[in-house]
Amino acid sequence: MHEENKAAANVCGKIRSGTQNEAALLALMEKTGYSMVQENGQRKFGGPPPGWEGPPPPRGCEVFVGKIPRDMYEDELVPVFERAGKIYEFRLMMEFSGENRGYAFVMYTTKEEAQLAIKILNNYEIRPGKFIGVCVSLDNCRLFIGAIPKEKKKEEILNEMKKVTEGVVDVIVYPNATDKTKNRGFAFVEYESHRAAAMARRRLIPGTFQLWGHTIQVDWADPEKEVDEETMQKVKVLYVRNLMISTTEETIKAEFNKFKPGIVERVKKLRDYAFVHFFHRDDAVTAMSVMNGKCIDGASIEVTLAKPVNKESTWKQHFNGQISPSSENVLGFPNKEDGHQKSLGKPVSLPVHLNGQHSPVPTEVERCTYPFFPGIKLTPISMYSLKSSHFSSAAMHLDYFCNKNNWAPPEYYLYSTTSQDGKILLVYKVLIPSIADASQSVFMPDKLCTTVEGAKELAAQFTLLHLANCTPYLA
Repeated sequence: MHEENKAAANVCGKIRSGTQNEAALLALMEKTGYSMVQENGQRKFGGPPPGWEGPPPPRGCEVFVGKIPRDMYEDELVPVFERAGKIYEFRLMMEFSGENRGYAFVMYTTKEEAQLAIKILNNYEIRPGKFIGVCVSLDNCRLFIGAIPKEKKKEEILNEMKKVTEGVVDVIVYPNATDKTKNRGFAFVEYESHRAAAMARRRLIPGTFQLWGHTIQVDWADPEKEVDEETMQKVKVLYVRNLMISTTEETIKAEFNKFKPGIVERVKKLRDYAFVHFFHRDDAVTAMSVMNGKCIDGASIEVTLAKPVNKESTWKQHFNGQISPSSENVLGFPNKEDGHQKSLGKPVSLPVHLNGQHSPVPTEVERCTYPFFPGIKLTPISMYSLKSSHFSSAAMHLDYFCNKNNWAPPEYYLYSTTSQDGKILLVYKVLIPSIADASQSVFMPDKLCTTVEGAKELAAQFTLLHLANCTPYLA
């Protein structure tokens, strides 16, 4: 093991100078007793740590670390992350040259330590002017399968996926908002492990795989947000899905009040799902048990505790895409296989910012082009069968968001004024027709733009941010 440790340290020592060299890594291993092995493009420190007995820590104990300076290594990083708790394993992604690849995964021994690391080390200034990002990392075992024929039932989809891939555990299918006998054209397939899901994705991803004669779309599903137990213990709001479009808030309130009158504070319904707010948490938990699977207006409903959204960090700082009917919140998680953040919408750099400044090209969005050879087969698809990561503009995200929630498209109304120096300034008013409350369905930013495109982007971004802020729980 000592020879392996020395070899791993040597890789780093090749490109280091001064005190940041092989000796520093060897000193770290001597001090901690941890082993270090480099394999498959990553260097593992620990895993398990000295004296560890039993299985590895459970899901939720690992964090993803991004924006690490390329010339920084374990001797500097490990002491920083030890502040949050005992490290089970530290995996630094490495280039062949010996530099790191700018990111790592740190597994702690408990979920509480991982949460503390996120709290105290996200946006931590690791070197002067260099800030790292820290967020939860999850083994994703779920795939998103799009362009599925809407008449197919759950059992048919489950059987078909078991035929073409291995390790299938379950299939999640959501009924159409207007016709409960049909699905929404997509499903989520749960696998027994991340490896099984990755193998299935590799088999299905080329874009030519067909189910029932239809070319399907395949991508990683967006992992559900992990909310700490302390926060969830305070939740007294239920998330109710699979409602009929015609079902009213009054009907929902009456149904949930049946087993104990007067327990419901209010109901907020959006198309085919709703949030039921209770005066007391105990009543919410009991109602969830009693009402899950019950029928309201002929529809079998699903009831779970709503997950609070950290609006400030998720929307205002990162703007991680739209809200999907597949999850109760806005999410952002790194995917282990891809080595970068995968979320409901990849972190998006919008062409327009809230200060009204317009940038014609997003700075963060990578624009890749590929040669279009004669004879390449093209398949017509709907933009709504794609995932949000395919969109880079706020206007497209808002349109996609409305469609995924079975809302009517947003309506834009353009207004103008003239500045003191004679410039024409523009602003859009956005109407979301599917929001029943007229006072909450119209959005207009408090900034003006000089271009139509800029004004539309600003209005769409403002609307998305406001939708997150006006409701504490979103689906």
